[in-house]
Amino acid sequence: MNRSRLAPRLPAALACLAAAMAAPAAWAAYPERPIRFIVPQSPGGASDTVGRTVANRLTDRLGQQLVVDNRPGATGNIGHEIVKNATADGYTLLLTAPNLVTSPSLFPHLAFDPVRDFAPVTRMTLSPNVWLVHPSFPAHSMAELVAAAKAKPGAIDFASSGLASTQHLAGELLNAMAGIKLSHVPYKGGGPALIDLLGGRMQVMSSTLPSASPHIRAGKVRALAVTSVKRSSAFPEIPTVAEAASLPGYEASTWQGLLFPAGTPPAVVARVQKATAAALGEEAVRKRLLDLGYEPVGSTSADFAAFIKAEIAKWARVIKGAGIRLK
Repeated sequence: MNRSRLAPRLPAALACLAAAMAAPAAWAAYPERPIRFIVPQSPGGASDTVGRTVANRLTDRLGQQLVVDNRPGATGNIGHEIVKNATADGYTLLLTAPNLVTSPSLFPHLAFDPVRDFAPVTRMTLSPNVWLVHPSFPAHSMAELVAAAKAKPGAIDFASSGLASTQHLAGELLNAMAGIKLSHVPYKGGGPALIDLLGGRMQVMSSTLPSASPHIRAGKVRALAVTSVKRSSAFPEIPTVAEAASLPGYEASTWQGLLFPAGTPPAVVARVQKATAAALGEEAVRKRLLDLGYEPVGSTSADFAAFIKAEIAKWARVIKGAGIRLK
């Protein structure tokens, strides 16, 4: 072996090794100051409530306050852009939701890339949507609704909280997978749509489960199926669309997750992921989230990253197939 050729390489190799070993140590004291927590929704909304519930516990577990900064607008894209452009030092954290994975297919000039521009921390919570019908509607199961839609293509309307919402996309995914044509009626929010369903002015609706829960319990609406892979802990008697309509793989749920700007040190990402998973495992937090209609998840960063990529591809197909365009 030519030692003279090997020798000059050793200092550089040792420097790289030393840097790799020092990196986690450099962040051992993290966090050393408050963390800005961007919530791309208005105060008081469902995502804001979920975010604040977990943020309170993370403040205790991390030893520094998470300062909630509500930045609504452009279906959440304003908040995402703020975090994309933030310094990747672990002191700007983002609460994200399904618009992260649908925006690339809806906005031709999006200011951020959901994969390239962020460091996934964890998928925090999951909340299924639920298919509802007015008590006067003849279908008593998801299979019966699909059969009725097949018999009369385009004749049955379904309401949602708005164009390209997760509830709208739940309907378009059902259309594609079941080979039917339910006609979408977008509302300016889930509340007005639910009011019309309760009043019998709409017969079918895809709704968020938290909004629908009191009306389901009161018998004012009939719940046919939830849109998650598993049944809801809050309503275990309601089947999933996959099982009720024999559509394996059907899923269209609302979720929340945490992201840092791309380039955030892995040691920081791991620290926050671990703290979040632990917070979600606390009985008081679990109960609070379940009462709100959200299932705690606490996935690994790698699982969340894979989930984001899969969801982008999935909803791109649905949005293109349904010809959805935002005006």
